[in-house]
Amino acid sequence: MGRKLGQHFLVRQSILRRIAEAVCPESCDLAVEIGPGKGALTEHLLSRTPRLVAIEVDSSLIEPLRRRFSSFPGLEILHADVLKTDLSQWGAVTVAGNLPYYITSPVIEKVLALGPLLRHAVFLIQKEVADRITAQPGSRAYGYLTVQTQLLSEARTLFRVPPSAFRPPPKVDSAVIRLTPRPEALVSDTGAFLRFASFCFRQKRKTLRNNLVAVYPSIADQPESGQRAEQLSVEQLLDLHDRLTR
Repeated sequence: MGRKLGQHFLVRQSILRRIAEAVCPESCDLAVEIGPGKGALTEHLLSRTPRLVAIEVDSSLIEPLRRRFSSFPGLEILHADVLKTDLSQWGAVTVAGNLPYYITSPVIEKVLALGPLLRHAVFLIQKEVADRITAQPGSRAYGYLTVQTQLLSEARTLFRVPPSAFRPPPKVDSAVIRLTPRPEALVSDTGAFLRFASFCFRQKRKTLRNNLVAVYPSIADQPESGQRAEQLSVEQLLDLHDRLTR
């Protein structure tokens, strides 16, 4: 994905190797790379998996990628928008990518929607977003994105990446995160709970009573009503949602 589309190319080889090792610690049967760009990470992934699907939206990068990796029959380069691509078509996969800020949340949501078909995902993203995804209750970074991601996966920051590792260098630090799907769902109706969570965090500085009373009137009778959503863990929010919807 070119710079015009918000991408900064990672060029530091030591970091590229670390990311590839995180994607396929030993060897993986099939990996999907989102936004291969010029193929820097692609090269490292090809040494760790016999089959790699690289999804690139920038048409100007497709032919250079195909020329560079013409001798790798296990590589499929797909010119497509990942947000419009059916990721389930390849069955069980490991997913990787250097995600531009503006599509980070929708890509993570789409990838986690794979459920049991997702082995794990490793993404290079802005550190600020990584901090939000991995935040703990009570921290300023904790919010809807935290709950949405941690509901469906175990999220961990693996390491930071400085601006100097990119060309051109971004103005912010980056981080590599790993998302591992939970072996069992925490809630039977994910959509209903996430709608509830979105109401909880609608105005972060307001109490749960103020954010929820119009939709869930019985919140006024709950002991958490005077707290803010950021003070409750995912499990506590699940418990509150269960009580409010009985």
